[in-house]
Amino acid sequence: MRRVEAIAGNLELQLKNRAADFDCFSLALDEGCDVRDTAQPLIFLRGITADFQITEELAAMQSIKGTTTVWTMHQAMFRWSSLTCSLTYFWQSTSAAVKAEDELDVDGVVEEDFGKSRDASRTDDEVVQREEEAIQLDGLNAAQIKEIREKSEKHVFQAEVNRMMKLIINSLYKNKEIFLRELISNASDALDKIRLLSLTNDESLLGMLISDKEKNMLHITDTGVGMTKEDLVKNLGTIAKSGTSEFLNKMSDMQTEDQSTSELIGQFGVGFYSAFLIADKVIVTSKHNNDTQHIWESDSNQFSVIEDPRGDTLGRGTTITLVLKEEASDYLELETIKNLVKKYSQFINFPIYVWASKVAKTVWDWELMNDIKPIWQRPAKEVEEEEYKAFYKTFSKDSDDPLAHIHFTAEGEVTFRSILFVPTAAPRGLFDEYGSKKNDYIKVRVFITDDFNDMMPKYLNFVKGVVDSDDLPLNVSRETLQQHKLLKVIRKKLVRKSLDMIKKIAEAQYNEKFWKEFGTNIKLGVIEDHSNRTRLAKLLRFQTSNSDTEVASLEQYVERMKEKQDKIYFIAGTSRKEAESSPFVERLLKKSYEVIYLTEPVDEYCIQALPEFDGKRFQNVAKEGVKFDESDKTKEKREALEKEYEPLTTWLKDKALKDMIEKAVVSQRLTNSPCALVASQYGWSGNMERIMKAQAYQTGKDISTNYYASQKKTLEINPKHPLIKQMLNRVHDDAEDQTASDLAVVLFETATLRSGYQLADTKVYGERIERMLRLSMNVALDEQIEEEPEEEPEEEEEPAEDDYEDKEQIVDDKEEEETVRFLQFCGIFTM
Repeated sequence: MRRVEAIAGNLELQLKNRAADFDCFSLALDEGCDVRDTAQPLIFLRGITADFQITEELAAMQSIKGTTTVWTMHQAMFRWSSLTCSLTYFWQSTSAAVKAEDELDVDGVVEEDFGKSRDASRTDDEVVQREEEAIQLDGLNAAQIKEIREKSEKHVFQAEVNRMMKLIINSLYKNKEIFLRELISNASDALDKIRLLSLTNDESLLGMLISDKEKNMLHITDTGVGMTKEDLVKNLGTIAKSGTSEFLNKMSDMQTEDQSTSELIGQFGVGFYSAFLIADKVIVTSKHNNDTQHIWESDSNQFSVIEDPRGDTLGRGTTITLVLKEEASDYLELETIKNLVKKYSQFINFPIYVWASKVAKTVWDWELMNDIKPIWQRPAKEVEEEEYKAFYKTFSKDSDDPLAHIHFTAEGEVTFRSILFVPTAAPRGLFDEYGSKKNDYIKVRVFITDDFNDMMPKYLNFVKGVVDSDDLPLNVSRETLQQHKLLKVIRKKLVRKSLDMIKKIAEAQYNEKFWKEFGTNIKLGVIEDHSNRTRLAKLLRFQTSNSDTEVASLEQYVERMKEKQDKIYFIAGTSRKEAESSPFVERLLKKSYEVIYLTEPVDEYCIQALPEFDGKRFQNVAKEGVKFDESDKTKEKREALEKEYEPLTTWLKDKALKDMIEKAVVSQRLTNSPCALVASQYGWSGNMERIMKAQAYQTGKDISTNYYASQKKTLEINPKHPLIKQMLNRVHDDAEDQTASDLAVVLFETATLRSGYQLADTKVYGERIERMLRLSMNVALDEQIEEEPEEEPEEEEEPAEDDYEDKEQIVDDKEEEETVRFLQFCGIFTM
């Protein structure tokens, strides 16, 4: 350890001393001195390189990762890199400039020097300024470009690669912006490799992005393992995978048949070629520890490889330079680059920096893009509550804290880590695009997609979270997940964990808040998710007759049921007030039965999807089948009433309300109302009929809708109501009594409205009510409305003849004045 620290200190001292030499050297250049033959630059580079390599190797052997000494080495590395680039440039560009003077063409014109000179930095401790110089000196001068063109090895892409390139550019990727994700992912792989190979300090492993608008270039640099010349030819010029031809043929066939290519298995390393989505030319500069630095260049048709004439400017790693297409210039904007990095590569294990200007005084510095760490990779017990809140706000863009979260690791057929959140409030437009809402981020260190329906069911579209797995099967473009049995396993576990989280919320004191925001989602889950219906049913909450303010679960309802009650009673309506004033609940409430009030449009669908709960079946009290536990004496009284009112029920069915009702019976459920209209067990209640007729897609031609709407209902009469008693007497006296028939129709129409149904003809109903009112108030049926007398028009006095003459004179004067003004304007008439 002491030896390492000593060498590191010596390295720092040499840097300072040689930086002074460098300043003198650059000053000599500025003054026009001939320094082409000096050996100082080479000696300097060799010395620094040797010291740095020794220090790095010893640091790795001693495993001093994370110590102060290595941090000093990290700083030294940056300074070394900047000085190396600067000295190499000055030495080579000066020699090349003199050489170029001797090789002038006939016109005496030299090709433009892409590596234009600028003053070197005068302060050794300004690391940022030195890095800025290194960036600007990254180009090649005229002589070096000429050397590359003449001496580079030309290669032709494999036929498979050419075909692959066409597919990539024309059809494989859904959007062009993923090129950055692919290139950063490749950089991350290179950084992973060097970390595993050499245990290098994490602080020196990073990625950097530089936008150069002037040259229309985007640079992506990493300090990873780098590539040798052989690697460049092998990895970037061929696809050494078995079955490549078969894959390409199948992909071409699917494209020809206009089929989706997302089902193809994506185990081919083609991400690099996505660079050609936005670039006309791609230049790869790479330095591997086992080889010199080389340049790979391609225009997507062919590629060339040559040893970098600038020497070792990277130290180790790779720089990809994209010469962008004209229509892709947006990708040079800093905000665009930042947004893409945060969207796709937020959770890469290594820091990613973008060369960006700072406010106030325009200063350029490295700005870290992926500052939020993947907390799901840590054990849940080690993550603080505030970290969960901060992470949620970052990736969800929500300003409020989450209502709840769950952090877990699943193992078995598939291994994955996940954090799921329930937001405090439902996002705006939660059901606008039900089923396609983006709720989970699927990541394998990089963002894959947030647009899918296979990972979570539609009703849980409010749950936000992250799923991280190395087992996720991606298609070749890494933009979509393949259909795979593992997805079903992941989906099942995610749903279970989500429901566990919601169950804890339901048991907590803030259940009311959750139910108000997401109650509809749970009800939709009962309708859609057969496998989890029982779990979801336990989460349901409804208003009941037991409390005016609190909602109740089905478990609580069952616990409060009467001893011999075998069904769960419910009534649906547009509001609680409408439901509790319905004629169908009169006797139930009088006998202290608890009734569930369904006031949301989805409620009745939800209950219909539940065959039972805890062994108790549901009973819609607006339909047939409501029975009460009654003694023998009560049963005898009911049967006696049915026999007594049989003439009335028969008369209503066969004569007065013929073709309007299915039948008429004596009711057990009415106490205050004279009658009610009851649906069959499989018919529509008034509430359901209203909802179905209000559907936007209803055109009146749906056979099923017309069938249910046309079903006749049962008229239940209350034998204890005075109107029903009087009607029975009239039928006994005269079955042809027209007044009794009119009264029966009015009672039927009134019962239709009170039972929640709509009248077919409200105009006729209004006229019938008016006729009944006339009779009750002794107003003749044929007495007409008193008409208002017509008003006679008032006679207008004719104006005197003098008035006409005055008005005509005024008009004439005005017209003459306007004519003169117009002629003056045109220059025709002058006074």
